[in-house]
Amino acid sequence: MDVMVNVAPTPYDVVIGAGVRRELGPRLNQLIPNAKRCVIVSQASIASQAWFSEIDPGIDTEIALIGDGEDEKSLQSVEQLCRHFVAAGLSRGDVVIAVGGGLVSDVAGFAASIYHRGIATITVSTTLLGQIDAAIGGKTGVNLPEGKNLVGTFSQPRLVICDTELLTTLDEAQWRCGRGEMAKYAFLGDEEPSTAILDEALEEQVTRCVAIKADVVASDERESGRRMLLNYGHTLGHAIEAVGLSRRSVGIVDHVTEIQHGEAVAIGLAFAARLARRLGRIDDARVVLHDDIVVGFGLSPALPEGLSAAALLEAMGRDKKAHHDLTFVLDGPHGVEPVAGVDPEVVVATLMEMGATP
Repeated sequence: MDVMVNVAPTPYDVVIGAGVRRELGPRLNQLIPNAKRCVIVSQASIASQAWFSEIDPGIDTEIALIGDGEDEKSLQSVEQLCRHFVAAGLSRGDVVIAVGGGLVSDVAGFAASIYHRGIATITVSTTLLGQIDAAIGGKTGVNLPEGKNLVGTFSQPRLVICDTELLTTLDEAQWRCGRGEMAKYAFLGDEEPSTAILDEALEEQVTRCVAIKADVVASDERESGRRMLLNYGHTLGHAIEAVGLSRRSVGIVDHVTEIQHGEAVAIGLAFAARLARRLGRIDDARVVLHDDIVVGFGLSPALPEGLSAAALLEAMGRDKKAHHDLTFVLDGPHGVEPVAGVDPEVVVATLMEMGATP
């Protein structure tokens, strides 16, 4: 099925279903009929899959591969891709096709958004995280050692293809990563939050998440208000990942450096619930509901051992939602909403409640 992301000036469809990767060529021809060349950006682990040969844009195509791992979300990777685009002879009328998960769509989308001051992109999303979140909404970007996604652009794709058949190739870590992001959608949208999402079929879960995100993005493309809701669980989640990036940069390898994005978001949801309770916004039952959904998706709400509340607080202060204060997306009597100016002492107390060191 198609879900439209109704952003101006060019709305686009997210195509969801088994086998929809085979629609790439006809849809590209319809959307960008003057495109003569494309570069498919992917990874070796994806390009080696048997189904990859079915990704047929129907025009002259070259393939550019980037590496695996969060360290590939770098300005160096963006420069390498842009130089590949030059070598391939891409013009402003051509197209970049990202085939992969959120890392690929983030890096390829950012490179395309600045090459020739912006050329068209299409994403064929191959991970659960990508299909329900990362590939939709036009956020592109890369990391700095100081934090996640600190350099990037808003650049909407022309089409997103979510082939649920491709999810059968995912390993358990990739499933966990996607499920952690999916957990937040139980608290977004118009329905009363519940564990119902846990019992839905996969295609229903994907479609539910895409529809919620499409509605939010259409109402607030540039994250000036409502779109902040999509960061539910991400303030602490990104802080945990930022600590991991910092540790990796000096050669440390431990559980924190290896944590998946969705796992960090799941912990962030548990933290956000406890922070909201400490602020008197929700009750114990609502905290339990957060934990039940996180655990129901096979994830842990527990903060990893050995994390300093001071280091996490510093990383959270660099969050993109913040305006020289601590801003969180929190549950409350009117549902999930941004809350600015949260007292750092309350944040530290909540982190310590979850087992952080000073």
